[in-house]
Amino acid sequence: MPQLAGDLSEALERTAEIIARAPSLVFTAGAGMGVDSGLPDFRGTEGFWRAYPPFARLGLRFDEMANPHRFVENPALAWGFYGHRLGLYRTVRPHAGFEILHRWSKLPDEGSFVFTSNVDGHFQRVGFPEDRVVECHGSILYLQCTGPCCDDIWEAEGLEVDVDPETFRARGPLPACPSCGAVARPNVLMFGDWLWVPHRTAAQEERMRRWVEGLSGGTVVVEVGAGTAVPTVRLTSEHLARRTGGHLVRINPREAQAPHGASSIALGGLEALEALDGLLRGSRVVDRA
Repeated sequence: MPQLAGDLSEALERTAEIIARAPSLVFTAGAGMGVDSGLPDFRGTEGFWRAYPPFARLGLRFDEMANPHRFVENPALAWGFYGHRLGLYRTVRPHAGFEILHRWSKLPDEGSFVFTSNVDGHFQRVGFPEDRVVECHGSILYLQCTGPCCDDIWEAEGLEVDVDPETFRARGPLPACPSCGAVARPNVLMFGDWLWVPHRTAAQEERMRRWVEGLSGGTVVVEVGAGTAVPTVRLTSEHLARRTGGHLVRINPREAQAPHGASSIALGGLEALEALDGLLRGSRVVDRA
């Protein structure tokens, strides 16, 4: 790890002590959590267009592609985008920071929970139990009807979408709803989405609500890579820390500003987690895991 400035080094040491004493932990994560795994950074239109040049030529922004109307107007293009992402998320290996959080999850007596806006399923990939993860924007690993004709949600296991790399349009038969035969779509909350089937995420949120209500003390919320553009994760982190009388740790290289009393660490996710893990290992706290 490179030499860190004095104030940052002190902040990391204080934060490691807080995590070590935490009666419970909540890990909240936004899109920045996946950047260190090599996933595209959709920050701003230019970032999206760098990842998907054909959409730059068409003048289509991320919010215009991540939109339920795209599955009606041009389902082959919509599935080109989401089919590519599905393959990418399956192929990419979650970075070491996920493993660090999984190890930390075993430290506190009252356990831990994950709250993420990411739809890639990478927390479950490293071993977090399904019943300890909230995916507030759904998951690309599950599908629903575009209608929807019903509230059914089914796994995308085995689904492979053939995507033309030049046009990013899906080729061949598109995924279909088994109930009515209409085009299927990922069970992901998109922009302006009144058609999302929310009950899988609602059940996750209810499990987390019951867990939080049963906590005996303030939880430590470790937030990684959650920006202000879509503030769902940041607001949830602040609410959980405030509601439980706990402590917020905000890790963000560009938007580390945090409420008074919180820990603010202006580093990328992997760098910060590795630094904190080194301090915890030095104190031998993580040996319990």
